[in-house]
Amino acid sequence: MTSRVGSTERRKSGGVGFAGAGAGTTVLKVGGASTGGVAEAVAALAAPVCVVHGAGPQISEEMLRRGLELRFVGGRRVTTPAVLEVVRESFASVNAAICAAIGPRAVPLAGDEIGLEAEHVPELGLVGKPRPSAPPAVLAALDAGLIPVVSPLARGPLNVNADEMASALAVGIGATRISFLTDVPGVYRDGELVRSIAAGHAETLVDGGVFDGGIVPKLLAAAIAARNGIAADIGATAVVA
Repeated sequence: MTSRVGSTERRKSGGVGFAGAGAGTTVLKVGGASTGGVAEAVAALAAPVCVVHGAGPQISEEMLRRGLELRFVGGRRVTTPAVLEVVRESFASVNAAICAAIGPRAVPLAGDEIGLEAEHVPELGLVGKPRPSAPPAVLAALDAGLIPVVSPLARGPLNVNADEMASALAVGIGATRISFLTDVPGVYRDGELVRSIAAGHAETLVDGGVFDGGIVPKLLAAAIAARNGIAADIGATAVVA
């Protein structure tokens, strides 16, 4: 599965957080369809917060308007130069809307401009698999009591799945928690809300095709964070190591 980092890589990534620079921080991942509740979600968190956002619905809508083909592989959007232009414009628009909703403490940050790192996945075009990193701009904003709002482009620029980028950033800065804000209450299986799921079990279920769609990259990203000692939740569902 293209969206999954191998178990060996995950274990090797343990301890890559940068000296706990983001200790006490919650990384809040906000989907493009969930931006309406971001101000309330930030206000409900007592800890310092770093927001990472997507823009999936906005990107897809604009691509269709321009007659561009929508293709996904393992949760990652196949990204041509024309698609990347749409991605950048959509990220900028969503970032501005989130910052406006949060208020003056929000700091807009474009991932490729602040040095987010990713490994190029050439078979998907201008797409990257994120590496843990701790951009100084993010740490400086947190140190100043501000709220960095980060779009998930990486150096290149490369388009990166926002769930994966949020997890990599959480690991990189040594965050305490990662929370995925979605338009559903949590992870459902057989029609029932799952209150807690082990990272390894989640990965096994994904590999077995039990889950599909947008929940897959969230589960895998949360599993990576959990394996690195970060409390992870998708709505009401806790993902534990």
